[in-house]
Amino acid sequence: MRRFFVPILAGASLRDRLIACLGGLVGVAITSFVSLLALGGTHAAAALPLLVAPMGASAVLVFAVPASPLAQPWPVIGGNVISALVGVLAVHLVPVPHLAAGLAVGGAILAMSVLRCLHPPGGAAALTAVIGGPAILSAGYTFPFVPVAVNAVLLTLAGLAFHRFSGHSYPHRPVPVAGHAVPAPVGVPHPEDIDRALDDLGETFDVSREDLELLFRRVEHHAEQRRLQERR
Repeated sequence: MRRFFVPILAGASLRDRLIACLGGLVGVAITSFVSLLALGGTHAAAALPLLVAPMGASAVLVFAVPASPLAQPWPVIGGNVISALVGVLAVHLVPVPHLAAGLAVGGAILAMSVLRCLHPPGGAAALTAVIGGPAILSAGYTFPFVPVAVNAVLLTLAGLAFHRFSGHSYPHRPVPVAGHAVPAPVGVPHPEDIDRALDDLGETFDVSREDLELLFRRVEHHAEQRRLQERR
């Protein structure tokens, strides 16, 4: 039974999961509270939700997998706002709700991919613009900015502040382990070889090429340490 409780993410630990829980609690609470202060008294936002559901999914990425390319500030902000814009455009151009919903999500994926801000909750933001109800539909092109952009910016700022104390870099930058910033040892693949291997597999992985290269360096470092110990 124990194997069912082993994290499915490589490198995950119980400490990181607890930190992610705390980050999600703090981040969403701050985003909700500040949105209430900023928007609660405005006439434009009176009928709109002050916190949209896609922010919950964004919080999972920002606080649970802050190293993911999908969790970085531009994807969080750009992905949600651009996707919401695509959703509003879809609902205005296509009178059939089912088709508008599909077009919104498909168009959001395309727009986020082209603009380098792919963010899974963006699909939910696009869908919310189509099926979110009368208040959101009547808001039109206001919705992507109020409340979506406000929420996304606040959540990102909460992530920036929280991860100053969490032990994780955010925005994420591959940082060599202290004391081991040395040239690549023998056995570490060349960056071009990593690119070619990724092309061969034909899959999209939720990790940057730079993090893969750093991981290979650490693997070779520990392999060399193990070989030295075995010779003794």
